[in-house]
Amino acid sequence: MKSFLLLLLLTCSTYAQSEYPQDYFRHPLDIPLVLAGTFGELRSTHFHAGLDIKTQQKQGLKVYAASEGYVSRIKVSHFGYGKAVYITHPNGYTTVYGHLKKFSKRLEDYIKLCQYEKESFEVEMFPGVDEIIIEPNEVIAYSGNTGSSGGPHLHFEIRDNQERPMNPLLFGMEVKDSKPPYVSAIFAYPKDDQSTINGKNERVALRLIPNKTGDYEVEKIKAHGTIGFGVVSNDKLDLAPNNNGVSNIQTFFNGNKSLEVDFKRFSFEEAKHINRYVDYDYYKSKKSKIQKLFIEKNNPLTLFKNTYDNGYVFVEDSTSSVYKMRIRDYHNNETWVTIPVKGELETIVRDSLDISKKSLVYSDKETTLTSGFITVNFYRNTLYDDEYLDFNVSSDTLFLGEDRIAMQKNFYINYDLSHYKEDHQDKLFIARFYGNYKKPYYVSSTRKGNILSARSKSLGTFALATDTVPPTITPINFQNKKWISKYRYLKVKITDDLSGISKYRATVNGKWILMEYDYKTNTLTHDFNDNIVNDTKNELKIIVTDNVGNSSTFEATFFRK
Repeated sequence: MKSFLLLLLLTCSTYAQSEYPQDYFRHPLDIPLVLAGTFGELRSTHFHAGLDIKTQQKQGLKVYAASEGYVSRIKVSHFGYGKAVYITHPNGYTTVYGHLKKFSKRLEDYIKLCQYEKESFEVEMFPGVDEIIIEPNEVIAYSGNTGSSGGPHLHFEIRDNQERPMNPLLFGMEVKDSKPPYVSAIFAYPKDDQSTINGKNERVALRLIPNKTGDYEVEKIKAHGTIGFGVVSNDKLDLAPNNNGVSNIQTFFNGNKSLEVDFKRFSFEEAKHINRYVDYDYYKSKKSKIQKLFIEKNNPLTLFKNTYDNGYVFVEDSTSSVYKMRIRDYHNNETWVTIPVKGELETIVRDSLDISKKSLVYSDKETTLTSGFITVNFYRNTLYDDEYLDFNVSSDTLFLGEDRIAMQKNFYINYDLSHYKEDHQDKLFIARFYGNYKKPYYVSSTRKGNILSARSKSLGTFALATDTVPPTITPINFQNKKWISKYRYLKVKITDDLSGISKYRATVNGKWILMEYDYKTNTLTHDFNDNIVNDTKNELKIIVTDNVGNSSTFEATFFRK
């Protein structure tokens, strides 16, 4: 064990000066590398931190360690990466394998011991450097669909020694890609109220003209003042139909570089600021992500490089200019967009914004909004910009406008419940309503005294809701007082129609048993191979509790030889 630690230290120093070793990491599956998702891809709340590797629509494929090392972390959770393994390697990098169906036997034995000790399906462990040594080409797990996965695949990451994810393709892994990125839409933005684009002082969609070479031109625009541009662009690989992310975008104004966006590496702390990078208002209304190729205030992303004037360009009256975008995928297939710009000073009539019924919320200091028994706290740096927000209260319903403004952090909603009967307070939760407002959706709520609080990163409509109905528990593959000797698994369905499942606990003959919870199928599953259930006659007891404390108890007797 000491020799492995010495090797780790020596190899780390050897590789410290060598960026992106090309022959160190192997492909973690033994099938062709076909991707469903690429590094840096734009997701709804973050930049994608790895590669989503297709598993031929199957689960249970062998997952190999990308290289030798030691298991530095194992996590099992209902959401996120589901079942995941983290391996730290002698060269200082860490590889991550997520959405696994199950671990290899020795890892499975290790994690199940932890789960039974903690009496919890969800666990997170950090083994020591000499505790679980991984050999080259060792099978560490089997691919699956656990956590927040939308279908069977392997999520694979490579992180540097500061836990920053990097594009695994930088390390010599190859995918077939001969197709250049494609462009769906181009937009122009005025920076301030003195700037105009085609006679308007607002975001303007530009007419995109594909040409025979695969590049694009944009119909000449008239502009004046300081403006920026945005693009909707994706990439497709040769062997998959998925719309993937691009790798690099460069912009030029009259031949001079204006800005570069480079998706090689980022930190998880900055990844949450994706909604400052994309046009959040447009995404929420049109379900399409415009990448803004200019840097607004409170944008901390390190993806930007070689910027001049934060990517904005200044257009003078009576001038002719050319703005260009160069969009590349990882394999340097590239697409160009050319935008001719005519400088023309125009006088426009602006519609006045009625702010008389709106509330000003500051970005750089705390703002508290109160009406009746409802208080909303926006702490410092919750918003990116100062904003005039809708704030209306009707009875116990809070209207905070539409979800069209990006937030840096959560804001907090507080209800004073002192006017409710005490025995009724326990069943209340804060709900968010979508669309036609018919169904309440639980927002994680906590109560301290008479104050019920919830946090949210999205504006919208909120209200108090009551949940008095306990969860339901239904056996799937067994019946009370029946023999189930031939079954390897014990399966139960649990559901809750309103506030949602909070926790569950299962015992057999008074002893806790591990039951894996799959929220996608509402299923609890116990594996009899755990060898916890060894008696012939067994008394099963399952208690399921929802998010406001309603609980149900299911009891049954089963027999096994």
